[in-house]
Amino acid sequence: MVKAIRIHETGGPEVMRWEDVEVQAPGKGEVLLRHTAVGLNYIDTYHRSGLYPMAMPAGIGMEGAGVVEALGDGVSGLAVGDRVAYASGPIGSYAEQRVMPADRVVKVPDGIDDRTAAAMMLKGMTVEYLLRRTYKVQPGDTILFHAAAGGVGLIACAWAKHLGATVIGTVGNEEKAALARAHGCDHTVLYTSESFKDRVMEITGGKGVPVVYDSIGKSTFDESLDCLSPRGLMVSFGNASGPVDAFNLGILAQKGSLYVTRPTMVTYTATRDDLVASANALFDVVQKGIVKIEVNQTYPLADAVQAHKDLEGRKTTGSTVLLP
Repeated sequence: MVKAIRIHETGGPEVMRWEDVEVQAPGKGEVLLRHTAVGLNYIDTYHRSGLYPMAMPAGIGMEGAGVVEALGDGVSGLAVGDRVAYASGPIGSYAEQRVMPADRVVKVPDGIDDRTAAAMMLKGMTVEYLLRRTYKVQPGDTILFHAAAGGVGLIACAWAKHLGATVIGTVGNEEKAALARAHGCDHTVLYTSESFKDRVMEITGGKGVPVVYDSIGKSTFDESLDCLSPRGLMVSFGNASGPVDAFNLGILAQKGSLYVTRPTMVTYTATRDDLVASANALFDVVQKGIVKIEVNQTYPLADAVQAHKDLEGRKTTGSTVLLP
């Protein structure tokens, strides 16, 4: 038996339990992993709260790094002892050991340690598809990225700057503003004390931006639309303040023939080729020092309840790692 976080009902952080679980031998096309580090992500709170429904009881967590302990039949390209990481379903990374489909894990390069790997896969591949595929950021673009001091935001600021963009980022306080600027954010906006729409228009001379990347959701959606230039793209990729309400599509016409998309990393890494390409692009910018992964908090995996409280209380910056 090994230990894992399990939930038997949806709700607040307190529904998570540290329990004994039995891990089966890997089947065909699967590998058995021993986790050395587990990534904490906001999507974990959506699964726990019931915003994204799951059958109960359930594990939780989508990201981890560790060592291959055993191989199932038909697995090629991996060996026992390989260091690997992943950021996908099936859900259940909050565990000391687990079985994963072999085609969902990737080898971790020698220059990247396990904690960094666990902290970067979901957030980093999210940034990869957002900046390189959902809207292909071009040199000279000015973009708006919400939650610029969060784990996704810090990676996005640095990567977008590397791509030649001017980055406007929203943050909650001066400490987070300084952190975002240190990672390439050109203009920080304290959403708690000023209108980000007014600041965007001031910075862009009234033109607006071609793209807004918004993981906040309900509380920022309407004002984000007002930041866009004509035919601009609203990329809503998260719901930290709650899901976006239904709205009249005619608003998009009124505000300048705007586009809206709600992408997920699951779709953008659905094929093995897309997954490997996304991971390799991420490994490349991290190994070159273009993107620095900030693991600013660690917790024992058994203390996942406190980690969730701190994440939802906006007490964290950068990435957080749970240690089995």
